[in-house]
Order: sequence, then structure tokens, then C-alpha cells
Amino acid sequence: MNKTVHLIYVGTFFVVGILVLILLAFNGYQYYSLPVEERFFNASHSVLKPSGVWGHGFGIIGTLMMIVGVAIYMIRKRSRKLFTFGYLKHWLELHIFLCTVGPILVLYHTAFKFGGIVSVSFWSMVLVVLSGVVGRFIYIQIPRTIQGKEIDIKDLISMREELVTKMKMEMLFDVRLITELDELASTDRYKGLGILNTFIFYIKDFFKIRSFQTKLKKNLLIANFSKIKRKEITNKAQAEIILSRRLGMLHTMQSLFRYWHIAHLPFAIAMFVIMIVHVVVTLTFGYKWIF
Repeated sequence: MNKTVHLIYVGTFFVVGILVLILLAFNGYQYYSLPVEERFFNASHSVLKPSGVWGHGFGIIGTLMMIVGVAIYMIRKRSRKLFTFGYLKHWLELHIFLCTVGPILVLYHTAFKFGGIVSVSFWSMVLVVLSGVVGRFIYIQIPRTIQGKEIDIKDLISMREELVTKMKMEMLFDVRLITELDELASTDRYKGLGILNTFIFYIKDFFKIRSFQTKLKKNLLIANFSKIKRKEITNKAQAEIILSRRLGMLHTMQSLFRYWHIAHLPFAIAMFVIMIVHVVVTLTFGYKWIF
């Protein structure tokens, strides 16, 4: 999958997710915004209630999306036979799409009314989604090959040294910027960072990097570099900073990822167990949607 196809691939997921959210909100706003006791008298109640044609369908489709999203990613990740069947990062993106839109549909299936044991499943689902967002952030901080395999730390150091050499050759026009880049790209900045203050550091670091990029672009423009060359140097500088940060934070992020798995898995199991109980009870009472 080349860069353009991948952009279309991810863009399609994003557009579909936004459209689903907008259509559900627009179509059901009048009904879902009513107090629970008044919904019975609304014309849309028969189709949008949890057991209605649309409401029940939202629950079934959303549940299937989550099951498929989890299953295909786990199978692809653990099966050696499927190791060459598409890049793991692309399967992860599909997993994220299905496990984001699926819970949205389940939310509308509940008609924003949760109670009893089902509420445990719902809030577990919410925690799974939220922890998934955090997990995605941690995942992308750990350098990987395009196949999704973690890059060895020796290879990572070698890549950084090569990039630093090329970067400094490009930036000989301004010593002050080289000094600032050296500070931003120093792995020593990340020593002593604990798990709790890592995310605060990332937020502060974001503004420092943006400030440096602004000054770099301004200096490149003054130095009369061509547009293509300016973009190339800016990208290299950004790559060096990111690579250095990932190298400096490697062990912290690997630890965080292990802790994340410990927290993420129990919520997912609780969600699916109660979901199965809910489905069995629903079928027992004869709610079989359109079948």
C-alpha cells in the first residue's frame, strides 16, 4: 500500500466515522433529547428504542463491528501464517475504526439509557475506548518497522546518528539553530521522567518544537533556500527531534505499554462477557430484530 492509497484508506475510515456520528445525531436528536418518560409518545419511539428496528440494529451492527475489530487484529498479530498478509499498522487502523464506530452505534442502541448489569458493560466499553486512545498514543511512540515490529535500540541509535550528521550539514547557515536543535534532540532531556509526568512533558515539548520550527522556517526563507529545500530541511529537523525523543523515552514507553495491557484487557473481557449475557437474555425473550 503506497502513501496515496494509505491516505485514502485512513481518510475513508475518518469520513465514514464522522458521517455515522452526524447522521445518527441529526436523525435522532429530537427523540434522544426528550426525557425518558416522554419518548413513548414520540413518533420515532417504535424504531429508535433499544428493541426497535433501528435501535436494535444499531446494537447488533455495533457489537459485530467490535467483535470483528478485536478478532481480526488479534489473529493477524499472533498468527505467523498471516505475518506477510498486510502491514500490522494497517490492521491496527482497521481495528481502531471498527472499535470506535462500533461503540458509537452501541451508545445509540441504548438510547442513552443505561441501567443494571448492562451499564457495567457500557462503562467498561467506554473505558476500553478511552484506554485504546491512550494505547494508540503509547504505541506510536515506540519505533517500529513498517511491518509493525519494534526496532532494535542499536538500529535506532544508528539511524539517529546518520540523521544528525545529515541535518547538521544542511544547517551550517545558522549556528544558533544548530545549538537549539541539539538541545531539543538531546536524549538527556528525557532522563528521570516518571510515568505520571510524561504526558505533561509531551504537551510542553509540543510548543517548544513548534517555536523552533517557526524560527527554522523563517531563517531558511531569509537564507534564500528553495521551497523544496526548505521543506526537506524542516522535515529532517522534525524527524531528528522525534527520533531522539523516542530513543530517550523508549524504556518508559515500553513499560507504559506493558501496564496499559494489564489495564486494557480486564475492561475488554468484562465488556464482552456482559455483552454475551445481554445477547443471550435478549434472544431468550424473543427479540430477534428483523429475522
